[in-house]
Amino acid sequence: MRVGKLIGWVGLLAMTLGLANGFINGDFLVDGGELLKNPWGVMSLIDLYVGFVLFSMWICFREKSLVAIFLWVLFMMILGFFTGAAYVLYAFYSSKGDWLQFFLGHRKHRILSEEKRR
Repeated sequence: MRVGKLIGWVGLLAMTLGLANGFINGDFLVDGGELLKNPWGVMSLIDLYVGFVLFSMWICFREKSLVAIFLWVLFMMILGFFTGAAYVLYAFYSSKGDWLQFFLGHRKHRILSEEKRR
């Protein structure tokens, strides 16, 4: 888990620096317009949002609270993998070293009990 946490922290730092650079040195509307004029820019956005949706499916699976699900997914769609990195760190720290808890969240015990019944 130590390596996963390190990767999560590096990702969060990289996203923080990248977002700060974009907000400080860029113009979201102008730069976004240029991106949408380029077919590969559009493809990059499609790729990005497919990734956001797939990652959000894991969040929906892991989380119990509808409010938490709504907020995590909302921030995922707005802030992208800055939120993804923060969520991975949240999952690592809240799982306390338990990989099944990390991946399965609140469903861990139900899934394990279903496996025992088979």
